[in-house]
Amino acid sequence: MTATKYLSITQAEQFIAKALIAHDVPLADALIVAQLMIKSDLVGADGHGLFRLPAYLKRIRAGGINLKPHIRIEREQGATALINGDNALGHLVMNKAVAVAIEKVKEHSVCWVGSHYGNHSGAASVYVRKLAEQGFIGIYMAVGNANHMAPWGGIDLLLSTNPIAIAVPAGDHPMVLLDIATTVAAYGKVKLAAQKGESIPSDWMIDRQGQPITDPKRSAEGSLLPIGGYKGYGLAVMIGLLAGALNNAAVGKGTIDFNAHHDLITNTGQTIIAVDPSAFGDKQEFINRVITLVEDLKSSSTLPGIKEIRVPGEGAAKMMAARMQQGIPITPELLESLNNCAKECGIASLNI
Repeated sequence: MTATKYLSITQAEQFIAKALIAHDVPLADALIVAQLMIKSDLVGADGHGLFRLPAYLKRIRAGGINLKPHIRIEREQGATALINGDNALGHLVMNKAVAVAIEKVKEHSVCWVGSHYGNHSGAASVYVRKLAEQGFIGIYMAVGNANHMAPWGGIDLLLSTNPIAIAVPAGDHPMVLLDIATTVAAYGKVKLAAQKGESIPSDWMIDRQGQPITDPKRSAEGSLLPIGGYKGYGLAVMIGLLAGALNNAAVGKGTIDFNAHHDLITNTGQTIIAVDPSAFGDKQEFINRVITLVEDLKSSSTLPGIKEIRVPGEGAAKMMAARMQQGIPITPELLESLNNCAKECGIASLNI
């Protein structure tokens, strides 16, 4: 059995930045993207961090990414704004959206910032975490970068995983953070399983006859299943409308599969909502109520065989603490993929 290898946070960020710079991404932008990509790995969202670098580089080489974008506020009214990402790397677009949201929530106590002409930007939790760290409630919604889910009872792939993330600050305690796809599993997990040569659970995907798919290499033959049956399907539709249609971004048949069409503009739609708890009363009292609920949940009685009750974000917080110390785990398959990128970029391979 091959021992797990680890890449330090600094090494990982430097490797990403060097690869991006080798593809003519400006230094400042490369550093921002590298840091945000690794934040996905830190919380265990391994299908959204380093793993995605080869796909990003393919899009850059194919001309599918604007390396000199003018990311800007296209429309603005009161506590709302629409960001035009100008087809930039998605992390840069969402970094701008969060910055605008922080400015507006400070002024208005609540804000809604939409974006279009963005791209894949990693784990949803990365961006709501930035808001909660400053004491605000953060909500994020996005249209995924490829349609992998059929409508409930159908077989045509018209919906993506359409994630939603919510972060609630808890003072000195770990924030409460939910980050979920509207499908049972994010498609990145399917791709990760395929890379590792592993099977996937039978409740992740079905084929066009409604039969389970357990071989991730057959994923193109079927559809991801929504969480909670028709309820997850309905949630995916509503997120598509709020993050896609509302922002004049791609949704439904207009969604571009960024893995299959590296040269096309995806026009990815995303939404950030920020709320200042102090608008509803004393902020510390709110924090105390958050902590009380968390403690009540944690101390509640468990079913037989269950050791502990967990709250949203607890697993990610533990993962982040561990990986900050150990580094990012690198599978042999991922190492090979990244070193192939290094050869194409003309940069040093990872030696771990």
